[in-house]
Amino acid sequence: MRYLITGVAGFIGSAVAQRLCQMGHDVVGIDNFNHYYDVRLKQARVQQIAHPSLLVLDCDLADREAIARLFLMHRFDRVIHLAAQAGVRYSLENPMAYADSNLNGHLTILEGCRRHQIEHLVYASSSSVYGLNRKLPLSTSDSVDHPVSLYAATKKANELMAHTYSHLYGIPTTGLRFFTVYGPWGRPDMALFKFTSAILSGEPIDVFNHGDMLRDFTYIDDIVEGVVRIQDHIPTEDPNWRVENGTPATSAAPYRVYNLGHGQPVQLMDFITALEQALGREAMKRYLPMQPGDVYATYADTQDLFEATGFHPQVSVPEGVQKFVAWYLDYYGQKAGGKVAAG
Repeated sequence: MRYLITGVAGFIGSAVAQRLCQMGHDVVGIDNFNHYYDVRLKQARVQQIAHPSLLVLDCDLADREAIARLFLMHRFDRVIHLAAQAGVRYSLENPMAYADSNLNGHLTILEGCRRHQIEHLVYASSSSVYGLNRKLPLSTSDSVDHPVSLYAATKKANELMAHTYSHLYGIPTTGLRFFTVYGPWGRPDMALFKFTSAILSGEPIDVFNHGDMLRDFTYIDDIVEGVVRIQDHIPTEDPNWRVENGTPATSAAPYRVYNLGHGQPVQLMDFITALEQALGREAMKRYLPMQPGDVYATYADTQDLFEATGFHPQVSVPEGVQKFVAWYLDYYGQKAGGKVAAG
């Protein structure tokens, strides 16, 4: 089949593109290669795929005419929409970037799918939509009406927009709420990357909420496996569905939302310990209060995903962190204890 992957130079997008190419599919990937973090890392992700079935185009989701031409020219079978302005904390500083990319960009993709009868749209949502929810594990049957960051609000809006298009035009859409993705080729603005850089540079790491946080850390290979499996599980209409007896993750329309996480929350301090062991160095820790927009705990109920795909994430935190560290030291040409210039 022919796939469109948006955000192909991103952490998850590049990994999904590589996997689909290896499976024998044709992939057109788009990215605007913006400067939210080091563009060289984005370029290197794409270059390391090096597969003849992958075509990478520099294209911005906000360019409606370019996206329309893209759909018209390539006649995609399926779309995996992973492009977005990421980051909870950055949304406090630059909110308009989230409207441009996460709202307008999502609508542009929905329009392309509508006009070209796309077989299945899979798109990235986020565990951040759970906001003020404190009941654990977080379930797709829970309300997500109280986000605590603009980033989370845009992801909730993406789900609502997808539902509208599924209802109005019969487009099968599946949203995946990713939980704290980490691993090789990860984003420099995320904790594991920042911690590793600081520890190797002999600098303190910032530990928010004084280390009292739980995260459902999910290794990149498990994320990719979940995405690849779910894109074959195409939602269908359910004429018997009613709001009164359904859940927010389902509909009478061909619409579905799943959690994609490891399903085992880990204390932040245990995560840091795993990193210290992988590096062979102890971190200097600077304990700080909770950041605005952060939540205390994430923990995914993934039973729905398992029932749909038969898949449970497999990679433990110590194993995943070790693999990240091995990649990091290789990519930046460092040895444990050396100086790092991560960009």
